[in-house]
Amino acid sequence: MLHTVYDNILSVYATGCLSRTGPNLLIAMDNTPIRVLLAKVGLDGHDRGVKVVARALRDAGMDVIYSGLHRSPEEVVNTAIQEDVDVLGVSLLSGVQLTVFPKLFELLEDKGAGDLIVIAGGVMPDEDAAAIRRMGVREVLLQDTPPQAIVDSIRNLVAARGAR
Repeated sequence: MLHTVYDNILSVYATGCLSRTGPNLLIAMDNTPIRVLLAKVGLDGHDRGVKVVARALRDAGMDVIYSGLHRSPEEVVNTAIQEDVDVLGVSLLSGVQLTVFPKLFELLEDKGAGDLIVIAGGVMPDEDAAAIRRMGVREVLLQDTPPQAIVDSIRNLVAARGAR
């Protein structure tokens, strides 16, 4: 079951993020909240970090959907398309980034969603971060990235992309 973040992943849809107002909170081109799917792919069972990120994004006015643990690339891509997200964020701690991202990009292309902004987070060697950037990952935000930097990065990527 997929969850949208509200406090500690408590409800299915976070109503709080839809009513937030203020400067720079709603910056999607049509003045709606940026929609982000955060996903844990594979056997990685640690999700504290992705929950912290989800809360930071929610507090910044974004709609956040959290996939839960142990998702397949197919489930993640299907959810991203069904939920019409602006950004797909994949959190990995298990070292499978060089096999997961090619599969994700292949599925996105096959389903006509190759223009989706894909970002990565978690723990990985610098050379793997460079390799997945070459594959098409727009930003790699590692474990030491401050939450506000993640918010700013997503806002900048969506603003640079423009309207879909």
